[in-house]
Amino acid sequence: MTTPAPFGLLLDVDGPIASPIERRIAIDSIVSDLLTMAAAGIPIAFITGRSDDFMREHVVAPLVAGGLDAHSHVFGVFEKGGAWAPVTPQGLGELEIDAQVAVPEALRVAVESLAREHYADTMFVDEGKHVMISLEQHIDVPSPVFAEAQRRCVDEIARIMTELSVGPAFRIDPTIISIDVEAVLLDKDLGAHRALDWFAARGVSAERWWSMGDSRSDYLMADAVHARGIPVAHVDVRPGDGMLERPYDVVVEGDLIHDAAGAAFLRRRVAELA
Repeated sequence: MTTPAPFGLLLDVDGPIASPIERRIAIDSIVSDLLTMAAAGIPIAFITGRSDDFMREHVVAPLVAGGLDAHSHVFGVFEKGGAWAPVTPQGLGELEIDAQVAVPEALRVAVESLAREHYADTMFVDEGKHVMISLEQHIDVPSPVFAEAQRRCVDEIARIMTELSVGPAFRIDPTIISIDVEAVLLDKDLGAHRALDWFAARGVSAERWWSMGDSRSDYLMADAVHARGIPVAHVDVRPGDGMLERPYDVVVEGDLIHDAAGAAFLRRRVAELA
């Protein structure tokens, strides 16, 4: 077991790291600060509902291009725990997939066909998902227009799930930019446990952890750490949706939200190392 790092990071991607508007890392300091912390031995895990394809292109590629340290401990959990892989200086490592939590094929075909045939003007099918179904808002579609289409689409998906007798093992999860259909076992706490177990298997630990995200489900990352008896705090980068009461610290970055808040938080963590 190596000496514990002063802290570790469990990071949601859309919101605190990638701009929810541009769907990429739009603030350069986010990449440079992540690289600085990785080189200093800080364990970093990205816990996201995104696919490995999205992560490879929009998060891993900038880290690799920036010179990710060969001795860093960086890990990616995708599809809320349904898939995972290490992040290396050469790119994303070998991908592992939990096929036991995949949506039934009949449900996938029905929902994706619905989206392509009736909602292609507002959303598209994320072709990179292995265990989930994700329908994502087109960037050029105004949020109110997407929200109305999302409401109607969710109703139709619920009807399809009833017709296919898809039981309580699967759910519909609407977000501000997507509709996800997924196993109920998939969530940010599962993702956090996968990351903590991966670090522990390599003798990597931290004195305390920070989790950061923009949705209420992101608190589950900190819940998972707290359940293990490890000090943790959560950074809420969209507190306007309602901050949750927790037995650990929940903090915000002043009036900043989304990736602006994420960038400010990461900059403060780098200063802490110095």
